[in-house]
Amino acid sequence: MPKYFVLPEDITEDSIVITGEDAKHLATVLRSKEGDAVEVCDGCGTDYFCEIKVVDKKEVTLKINDKSPCFSEPKTKITLFQGLPKADKMELIIQKCVELGIEKIVPVATHRAVVKLDKKDSLKKVQRWQKIAESAAKQSGRGIIPQIGEVITFNEAVKLGAKAQGAIIPYENEQKRGIREFAENFSGSEIAMFIGPEGGFADEEIALAMENGILSVSLGKRILRTETAGMVTVAILIYELG
Repeated sequence: MPKYFVLPEDITEDSIVITGEDAKHLATVLRSKEGDAVEVCDGCGTDYFCEIKVVDKKEVTLKINDKSPCFSEPKTKITLFQGLPKADKMELIIQKCVELGIEKIVPVATHRAVVKLDKKDSLKKVQRWQKIAESAAKQSGRGIIPQIGEVITFNEAVKLGAKAQGAIIPYENEQKRGIREFAENFSGSEIAMFIGPEGGFADEEIALAMENGILSVSLGKRILRTETAGMVTVAILIYELG
């Protein structure tokens, strides 16, 4: 059954209206007809199970048959502060981390990041990344569309991340604290995690993070690529935290 996201204001007591590209997709690509089943989410954690009443490529009207909380959302909200990677790696990171259950992804301009974005390029990239997040959320049956934040500096990221109930930064030189140990001792509901670009974090960035209460953790004996590290960290945290 296809799943679509709508705004809460598109939902009434017994009906939902789908517009834009999703309406066009239902009408022209799927060739949907009256009576077909459609699943809709309000982006706030509630799923609606509907059937089509009226089909048009500009607007599709649905009848609500039932609704329930979306049970696919993890209980721990995780924000990924991702150092800007090269090429299309960010798209892969967003797609897979959204599938795994990330709450938010914030691109970060770090000292060793090769990619440098001006304000105009940054805006275009974030708009494209948000569309990728939405597509991944639909595909994986999420109850929300994870938000892609604006590109910020590492200092700004540290200030934001330090406010979370738990914050970690995987670091290849960490010898004592593993990510499992962190998860076993964590009892909050929100985590900030920091992943560096291809060259990793600079020593001064690691020091700044630790000065602000962000814990360095080890992901194991092997050094992972930036596009692998974020996915692995999210997967471990969600598994360990249930």
